[in-house]
Amino acid sequence: MPFGAFGDTPYTEAEIERVEQLIDEMNAAPLAFVVHVGDIGSSAVACSDAWLLARKQQFARIRHPFVLLPGDNEWSDCKNPLERLRVWRSHFCLKDSKLNLSSQKGDYCEHVRWESDGTLFVTLNVQGSNNNLRHPEHAPRMAAVFAWLDESAALAGARGLRLAVLMQADPFVTTPRDGYAPLRERLRALGEKRPGRIVLIHGDTHVYRDDEPIPGVRRIEVWGSPFVGWLRLAF
Repeated sequence: MPFGAFGDTPYTEAEIERVEQLIDEMNAAPLAFVVHVGDIGSSAVACSDAWLLARKQQFARIRHPFVLLPGDNEWSDCKNPLERLRVWRSHFCLKDSKLNLSSQKGDYCEHVRWESDGTLFVTLNVQGSNNNLRHPEHAPRMAAVFAWLDESAALAGARGLRLAVLMQADPFVTTPRDGYAPLRERLRALGEKRPGRIVLIHGDTHVYRDDEPIPGVRRIEVWGSPFVGWLRLAF
């Protein structure tokens, strides 16, 4: 069964109304689940408790099992990033789900995985704005990211499943101090080991893409603000 994916919205009051229509569209479709890859508001608004609560209430209208990833606009781009991530987790880390989620042990409850239609889906807290490279939290978070990714890849391989990796950041946006290079190397190794069985789904740069930037790894980027839409995906 297909699933729905969207991200990088709503950023404005007008987009809030469009997301309401989008939810109606997804609710009317037969979907296994829906995932939002993060950035549920612009950084000007998403750092506030009120905005997070309003989005939580809005997304509660989605009738399908729903998974939300943290975005940089909700925490790493805020003045007090670790406090904002703590608040995000208190609202959106899933305690129970029809998807039979497994969560990473420790502090990173946003790292979850589930199986659907021959694919193991795994979420990673990897962020835009160069993955918050300059902040001390970067190193322990990425250690947890790599541990969760490696464990999930091994599990998918053992079970003969595709591996779908979901994150907020576009890891192909590079700077002289590249916050994504080690992750791209991990993905490259996975693509070499299991070509055609690895999918990366992300947001961040707001432009739809379906390509293969790393040999053996299919990349899908969801649309984002000002375009508010969703993708119906099946592998």
